[in-house]
Amino acid sequence: MKKALLALADGTVFEGRALGYEGEAVGEAVFNTAMTGYQEVLTDPSYKGQIVTMTCPHIGNYGVTPEDVESRKVWAEGFVVMEASRLASNWRGKECLHDYLASAKVVAIEGLDTRALTRHLREKGSQQAVITHVNTDRAAAVKKAQQAPSILGRDLVAEVTSKQPYEWTAGSGEWMPDVVPTRSRSKRRAPWRVVAYDFGVKENILRRLVDVGCHVTVVPASTSAAEVQALKPNGVFLSNGPGDPEGVPYAMEAVRALIGRAPIFGICLGHQIIGLALGLKTYKLKFGHHGSNHPVIDLRTRKVEITSQNHNFAVQSPTPFSGAPAHPVTVETKLGKVSITHLSLNDQSIEGLACLDQPVFSVQYHPEASPGPHDSAYLFEEFVQLMEKHHG
Repeated sequence: MKKALLALADGTVFEGRALGYEGEAVGEAVFNTAMTGYQEVLTDPSYKGQIVTMTCPHIGNYGVTPEDVESRKVWAEGFVVMEASRLASNWRGKECLHDYLASAKVVAIEGLDTRALTRHLREKGSQQAVITHVNTDRAAAVKKAQQAPSILGRDLVAEVTSKQPYEWTAGSGEWMPDVVPTRSRSKRRAPWRVVAYDFGVKENILRRLVDVGCHVTVVPASTSAAEVQALKPNGVFLSNGPGDPEGVPYAMEAVRALIGRAPIFGICLGHQIIGLALGLKTYKLKFGHHGSNHPVIDLRTRKVEITSQNHNFAVQSPTPFSGAPAHPVTVETKLGKVSITHLSLNDQSIEGLACLDQPVFSVQYHPEASPGPHDSAYLFEEFVQLMEKHHG
């Protein structure tokens, strides 16, 4: 097989074998600790601008299935695995991972020590990198990585958001377990009108909103607060998305104007944008949270949930935590009191917020996680309950 290189901006170079589309890829190198879900990772718009390393040593054994994509295309800039299976042992599988990457024009690499790469990124931090099949000169590859633009301050959302508003009506269907209690849905009135901001939304989020009784209108990230209000929504949803939340100030301004107008629920980048709209600050994590096995504690119940996560930035707490406090922590913001409701048990970063004076809440992680876990899927039901309470 053809030789390939992965070069990091700090001068570290890994040698492996070419995988996927022949060429070069530039992006920020991160690692994902999930054992499954590689297709969902590749098609998650939040990975725009990033080269993803899967820590699980064997990737691709169940192939690729069209029904499992999270968006209209592959967004990851590049892909790194230790070993990619050429066999798809799955009756639903349509093609192998290598062919899928090649048809999507995604440059990838296999055959390198992903354990060593992951340890390096943990110690040195995520950084710009290059995968190359076409020029295996190490010094040239490192130089290209060093010259690559940082994701700090970049508006990557503009590259992944929808161009026009559209309606979404599909629910989870037969391939996703129904974690929404039937008894709660049977009491519900006509569908709640929800406007969902597309900062890079995953389709399974939209399915979950439909599952709990929402009629969803998806709007581009640049949609103004006035345009949203004209749609007369019962609630507003803020989606996940790529990059630095400070790179999308127009989204923060729209959300600030919408707070108090309708119940708001934010996930991932949507959570960070809510934090900025409230007057809190965000910061870049050393190597981010990427995977489907991150423990989060709900400070309201002391319950620990295993969550799926994908973010390189976080909302900064006015008061650092050395451990998980016994109760939710209340902080003062420009728009009133806010409760810190969830914390990461790995690094005590903020994982959830709830306004005490307004119908607004958010989480940093992904409660819609596909293929899982589903510990926190109840949050979509909490959004409906918030709309019920607000609208009587």
